[in-house]
Amino acid sequence: MKPYKDTFFYSLVYDPQQKTILADKGEIRIGPRYQADIPPLLVGPDERRSEELEDLVYSPTHSLTDRQIDQFLVLCRSVGTFARALDCSSSVKQPSLHMSAAAASRDITLFQAMSILHKHKYDLAAAVGSLVPQGGPLLCRDEMEEWSASEANLFEEALDKYGKDFADIRQDFLPWKSLANLVEYYYMWKTTDRYVQQKRVKAVEAESKLKQVYIPSHGPKAGAVNGGPLPTDAPSATGRPCESCNSATSSQWYAWGVAHTQCRLCQTCWIYWKKFGGLKYPSHLGTGHL
Repeated sequence: MKPYKDTFFYSLVYDPQQKTILADKGEIRIGPRYQADIPPLLVGPDERRSEELEDLVYSPTHSLTDRQIDQFLVLCRSVGTFARALDCSSSVKQPSLHMSAAAASRDITLFQAMSILHKHKYDLAAAVGSLVPQGGPLLCRDEMEEWSASEANLFEEALDKYGKDFADIRQDFLPWKSLANLVEYYYMWKTTDRYVQQKRVKAVEAESKLKQVYIPSHGPKAGAVNGGPLPTDAPSATGRPCESCNSATSSQWYAWGVAHTQCRLCQTCWIYWKKFGGLKYPSHLGTGHL
């Protein structure tokens, strides 16, 4: 397979001195290492099943120019806007002309226009005539227009609960919709202003929750209280001796045990507790290391 004469490629070359990547125009690579091997044309009866083959929806070989196709697309949008003005359900959902024109300019109208052109073998006169059949102007709508406001609210609620698990969303919230309807509506919904606003609100909520997280101090003397000699006969919490060695004096005191017990450890027993996970001597709150 020979490449086109204007085909080329770029390779990125690293310059160690400038520490940059430069685009270097290379030659056309021809050979078995770069081109695919095309098998010879099969000669014989076609045993393929026609119902399993894909349908051709567009052909580049036709007599229409790009300008004629663009004019036909504009005409299809205009017919779609007029059809929505005549449709009662569409006039409720899109009460203004701008909303109807925006709905008629979405991809579903363009797909329908190209399908009509291909169906009439790119005969522009026949394609234009098919835009207004016997029942009125042709109206094609996508999932964004087919869904009601209550269905959209149900979908957003289900999305917050299940995420993108469309099977559970369909089972618990929207059983009258198919999975194809849910998937198509989801990707259209992500292009709306409502999705952008909800995403912005969730980002602000996540940021506010992050600011509310309490981060305790991790200093070298976290949990220590002012040390000094303590009387052994004092009934208050600050006057209790060490819970392990029963010492009444220490340079630093540390809270230990359950909060409501108000037990303390001296500095020596606190270091021992941090190293071995137990007390030097048994305590009435639990056995320690002897």
